[in-house]
Amino acid sequence: MSKSLKRVERALAEAGVETAVLEMPSTTRTAAQAAETAGCALDQIAKSIIFKAETSGEAVLFITAGGNQVDADKASALAGEPLGKADADLIRAQTGFAIGGVAPVGHLTPIRAWFDPRLSEFETVYAAAGTPRHIFPIAPDVLIGLSGARPASFTA
Repeated sequence: MSKSLKRVERALAEAGVETAVLEMPSTTRTAAQAAETAGCALDQIAKSIIFKAETSGEAVLFITAGGNQVDADKASALAGEPLGKADADLIRAQTGFAIGGVAPVGHLTPIRAWFDPRLSEFETVYAAAGTPRHIFPIAPDVLIGLSGARPASFTA
């Protein structure tokens, strides 16, 4: 079992979240792949989008519905500084995850995070569990609390 997957499972267990991490038969690197594999609506996929805060250099997280795109200007306004593309090294160093498996929980270091209200329209959403083949179902309100994300409007 990967270290990333173990970290997500531990974060869920320590928070008292009763859910089963699902190993999917094919990749879930994209929201469309995850939705197809999980048999759910595209917007039920909670994508973890990481940006680099240009002033502080830290990674910031936007948890968004699978069919939505993060609006860079709205996201920058929320972060209070310009945001740019986060490279794989920054993502790995600050979250502990590789691109394609970034989970909204279980990061190596605390991360500022925002949550797309569209996700709250569903009873259950699915998020990456640290690998390109693992996801977990979770209630949106539980994910907000567990991730420390603030609900905000940041999509295009």
